[in-house]
Amino acid sequence: MSMIKPGNRERQALPPQMEGELRELVRRGLPSPEVVSETGYGETGVNNLTSLIQRVSDSSALEIEKLIAELQTFRTYLQEQAQRVHREITDYAQMSRAAAKSTRIIAESLVQWKEAADNSHRARATRPN
Repeated sequence: MSMIKPGNRERQALPPQMEGELRELVRRGLPSPEVVSETGYGETGVNNLTSLIQRVSDSSALEIEKLIAELQTFRTYLQEQAQRVHREITDYAQMSRAAAKSTRIIAESLVQWKEAADNSHRARATRPN
């Protein structure tokens, strides 16, 4: 999968054959409507231009379809990553609650042990020798 990065996408050149045909049509120029009606050869130029435009537009449409497919793939990837991050955050929250509960239990146990130790020391201190 390729990632789309702004500014890194170079403009795609026309295939050499289409570029050559386009240059030739521009060099020759299209005959004016008057010449077309008098000579009858202008229709070939128009057909060539129509064919060239069709190939260029097909190429552009194909490139757009490729970009759409790439964007859809990227969207799917982002959705999967969002779900993964959501699961990890949920897991972290559960572990955090469990750690807090464990800490509270340990602290309560320490308080009880300290009270028991203090009571034991007081009992020894008050006992006659």
